[in-house]
Amino acid sequence: MTAQEKLKNRIEKKYHICIGLDSDVNKIPQHLLKFNNPILEFNKRIIESTIDSAAAYKINFAFYESWGIEGIKTLEQTIDFIGDDVVIIADAKRGDIGNTSLKYAESIFNHFRCDAVTLHPYMGIDSIEPFINYTDKISFILGLTSNKSSADFEKQILSSGKFLYQEVIEKTNEWNINNNCGLVFGATNISELKENIPSFNEMPILLPGVGAQGGSLEEVVSTFYQNNKNNFIINISRGLIYIDETESFDKSVKNKLLELNQQIAKLLM
Repeated sequence: MTAQEKLKNRIEKKYHICIGLDSDVNKIPQHLLKFNNPILEFNKRIIESTIDSAAAYKINFAFYESWGIEGIKTLEQTIDFIGDDVVIIADAKRGDIGNTSLKYAESIFNHFRCDAVTLHPYMGIDSIEPFINYTDKISFILGLTSNKSSADFEKQILSSGKFLYQEVIEKTNEWNINNNCGLVFGATNISELKENIPSFNEMPILLPGVGAQGGSLEEVVSTFYQNNKNNFIINISRGLIYIDETESFDKSVKNKLLELNQQIAKLLM
C-alpha cells in the first residue's frame, strides 16, 4: 500500500491527528526508567494505545540520532512496531545537493522504510528530486513553519511581491507531477493559512504547532472545512504524549486522542 493510500484510509475515517514521537528520556514518566530501553517502552505503549485512531506518526529523527547507535536501533524498532498500516513520517528535514539527497532518500525510504519525509527546499529541485522520484512516498516540503523565527527567511518579500514561503508553495505545486508532494504549514500562522489555502490544491498538508506552540485546532479544522478540503493532518507531540506522568499515561493519551478525533469530527459535520 502506498503512503498516499495509507493516509487516505485514515482521513476517510476522519482521523486527522498525527502523533509526534519526540521521545525524550528526561520527559517520559519516571517509572519507565526501570526498563532496559525506557524510550522504546514509552513508544510501544503510546503506539499500542493509539494505532487504531491515529492519522500518522511523525518520528523526529534528532531525538534518536542524538544518543548514537542505541538511538538508531530504537528508531528502527519503533518503526517496526508501528507496522505497515499507518503513515510513518521521518521528521528529518533533509535537503542537500543531488548525490547527497539521493543517499538521504535511500536511507529514509529503503533502510528505515518510512512512508514520508520532511524536506527543506532552499537548495532547489536538485535537493528534492531524489525524494519525489519515490512515487509511492510523500515528501512534505517546508512552506511556512510554526517557529517564531520563520520570519527571518520564510516571510521575506521577493521582487515579485510574494513572500518566500508563497514561492515555495508555487514551486511545490510545479514539482508535484507524481501527486506525492505535500506541504508543512504551521498551525500558528492562521491568517496566512486562510489566505493561502486555495493554493494548496489537493496536496496533503502537515500542520505542526497545535498544543505546546499555541496553534488552535478549531481554527485550523474550520479553515479546511470552509474551503472544502480535508487532506490535512495536525501534528501534536508534547501536547499529547506527555500529558500524564502516571503508570496509566498510555490510557490518558488514548483518551485524549479520541477526544481530539471527536472534536474534529464535529467541526467537519
